[in-house]
Amino acid sequence: MIQQVTVIGAGQMGSGIAQVAAQAGLQVKLNDLKEEFTAKGLAVIEKNLTRQVTKGRLTEAERDEILGRIVPRTDLTEAASKADLVIEAAVENMEIKTDLFRRLDEICPVHTILATNTSSLPITEIAAATKRPEQVIGMHFMNPVPVMELVEVIRGLATKDEVYQRVEDLAKAMGKTPVEVNDFPGFVSNRILLPMINEAITAVYEGVAEPEAIDKVMKLGMNHPMGPLTLADFIGLDTCLYIMETLHEGFGDSKYRPCPLLRKYVKAGWLGRKSGRGFYVYES
Repeated sequence: MIQQVTVIGAGQMGSGIAQVAAQAGLQVKLNDLKEEFTAKGLAVIEKNLTRQVTKGRLTEAERDEILGRIVPRTDLTEAASKADLVIEAAVENMEIKTDLFRRLDEICPVHTILATNTSSLPITEIAAATKRPEQVIGMHFMNPVPVMELVEVIRGLATKDEVYQRVEDLAKAMGKTPVEVNDFPGFVSNRILLPMINEAITAVYEGVAEPEAIDKVMKLGMNHPMGPLTLADFIGLDTCLYIMETLHEGFGDSKYRPCPLLRKYVKAGWLGRKSGRGFYVYES
């Protein structure tokens, strides 16, 4: 029975995961390197829940109850030593993740399931850093976590059926729709989405059309809620480039080669919404 959940990383994804876990009645420890990071994450959660109170979807008492189930922690041992499940939502870097999973393997009880929210890195490789690869799994939430319904539940090479089942059940308890996926670069979501974004960037690069026109075609013609270049700016062009590089390296297929214009924008610091400029300019 999963009751104690530790979320590692209090950024946009981690704070969202902590929120939906606490809303599902779970006890949550939210871990990050510094107090200012956990405080910022908690402030975002409180803001989200207060918005729900304003809309009449939650009472103030319910909001306070949910917030009361989330405890901030900067010490990893304190955060994870009693966890039934750890969900890692740290930076998208294989070295950092494998080091973290190695440490978690030593800190956590033997029954603890170790999950990663990676959007493209191999679960099997992360699992190999532990002595419990059968208890390592991918839980890829979508952004923004409290709003988006999907969770890709990704089996590593060694993931046991029983572990998969418990994580799938938990995702449902969090109000999400889990989809079973096997461990391939980019899983399903990013293997399909990112090449489409990369192709839209290539169309700009080749002068086929302006970004506004490309986005309009995909919104009005394909009924996408957001055009691919607006979406790229929202995701972050550095993240888009990183995932394309992961796909290119993982498959060794030239169809996943990142567009030179994407590389150029990232080198220029035009990362999209977060930097104030990408394919569009954003007012701060």
